[in-house]
Amino acid sequence: MTESWLNKVNWSEDGLVPAIAQDAVTGRVLMVAWMDREALKRTVDTGEAIYWSRSRKKLWHKGEESGHVQKVKEIRLDCDADVILMQIEQAGGIACHTGRESCFYSKLENGEWVSTDAVLKNPDEIYKK
Repeated sequence: MTESWLNKVNWSEDGLVPAIAQDAVTGRVLMVAWMDREALKRTVDTGEAIYWSRSRKKLWHKGEESGHVQKVKEIRLDCDADVILMQIEQAGGIACHTGRESCFYSKLENGEWVSTDAVLKNPDEIYKK
């Protein structure tokens, strides 16, 4: 397969594109991260989500430390070609580094952010440093 499909992505000036990870069964958005060209290519090649970490300035294979890898079932590109949407199967049911299913666990209620999702596993048990 040629890599001409990568040229269809409208990369930002810093060479990144936002990537949404959505549960392939429930449709719940689990997380949003960034991909560069290499991360997207390796995601397609391996079938597992690989992102670009802006803070660490390196590729990040989701689950490399926690074991909570994301098996990619489908990849879509939005109409402006500037957002990637991945349908994924989340290993262990935990996408968030806080030990929750989704990174979107805070809901605005009456002017306050309220945590709506339980911690499924203590992060100290997930990330043994």
